[in-house]
Amino acid sequence: MAEPGAPAVKPVPSHLTDRFTRLRESFKQKYGTDPEFFARAPGRVNLIGEHIDYCGYAVLPMAIEQDIVIAAATTDDQKLTLANVDPSFSDFTSTVDGFTIDKSQPRWFHYFLCGFKGVVEHCKIDKPSGLNVLLEGTVPKSSGLSSSSALVCCSGMTTARANNCSLSKKELAEVCTWCERYIGTEGGGMDQSISFLAEAGTAKLIEFNPLKATDVSLPDGVVFVISNSCVEANKAAFAHYNVRVVECRLAAQLIAKSKGLDWRKLRKLGDLQSALGVSLEEMGVIVDQLLHKDPYSREEVCKELGVTSEELQDTSLSQNTKDLTTFQLHDRAAHVYSEADRVFKFKAVCDEKPADALVQLGQLMNASHASCRDLYNCSCAELDQLTQLCIDAGALGSRLTGAGFGGCAVSLVPAAKLQDFLKAVQSGFYDNSPTRSTRVAESLFATQPGDGATFFTL
Repeated sequence: MAEPGAPAVKPVPSHLTDRFTRLRESFKQKYGTDPEFFARAPGRVNLIGEHIDYCGYAVLPMAIEQDIVIAAATTDDQKLTLANVDPSFSDFTSTVDGFTIDKSQPRWFHYFLCGFKGVVEHCKIDKPSGLNVLLEGTVPKSSGLSSSSALVCCSGMTTARANNCSLSKKELAEVCTWCERYIGTEGGGMDQSISFLAEAGTAKLIEFNPLKATDVSLPDGVVFVISNSCVEANKAAFAHYNVRVVECRLAAQLIAKSKGLDWRKLRKLGDLQSALGVSLEEMGVIVDQLLHKDPYSREEVCKELGVTSEELQDTSLSQNTKDLTTFQLHDRAAHVYSEADRVFKFKAVCDEKPADALVQLGQLMNASHASCRDLYNCSCAELDQLTQLCIDAGALGSRLTGAGFGGCAVSLVPAAKLQDFLKAVQSGFYDNSPTRSTRVAESLFATQPGDGATFFTL
């Protein structure tokens, strides 16, 4: 497979002409000039493989139609002026080198600043061009569909183009993964990789170290339906996400120490498996043997590793997890190894297409949700209710997607049952809640694999 080049520059598709024309006119009204270009980065839905990318394991997402679009023009005044078409999001203005990124209370423009800062540093741009930016987003925020990472990606490609910095899609994905740490998110790269590397009509198996995307042909006769629990969960604003990252790191380090490995150099469960040279199933057995199911106290972790509490903070914890006193290690590691195995089984079913392929895929999705709920504790009551309702309404499988703690479910639905399914879920979950019913149009929809990041001209 050829190395993916830079994001393509395409004319705006006819069905999007009205949208981009409105955005251009809004940009001109605000800034007095036409935008020089449009950048688009899609959101994504992860079909299976939750909370394992940052452990080094492959995931299986696809891009969706919902996206972040930026209209941009360069300026000579060394200023960044960032605006959003949604009036509930305030404008931001700064010099190109005079801003800070607030990890404690992230706002929409901080994600743009992550992408900007990351590309400027990666490309070693001494004097970045000023930018006038107008953003429009259709990915529901804090929904588990990667609105924040899509914004970082869109910012990164905008910054690269504005400063004549030629980066491939793969480079952009890697830079945008890394620079999201500016806002405190220790993600693994799935969101950024699929946003850049997606292709219409196919899901992707995304592997890491090195980054690689492989087409996965989804079965005929089914559609994937997204349903939003309407519980918002911002992974940067809450520590839950980074707590799970740290717990997986500590699980890897405790097992490494007990196996006589250099635990300080092991930070991912995937690297631990490679070092031990055993299968995913064998890793599950090792987890059961070496980690107890009860939570570990900070003192117990320090004793196991032979470090002080302060040393533990330096070797293993992150800024917003440095004060943790307990860690759930067994269940986190058990989820990661079983979920990594489900990803490869899901791809194998898609490749081999056995007679009961749809049933097998549905079972894998259901098992994934159960593991996220029971072992990783990243579901919530509304998501559990929603996934069960989806199954009762005819889905072959249903699971939370994204970081969890709220956000969306994704369901595998026979195409012939789609309309009945949508009616049943709307009636059972949305119509009985005044808050949810007002959001149903953006919260319940079927989707097909979409295209990756692109520049558009109008």
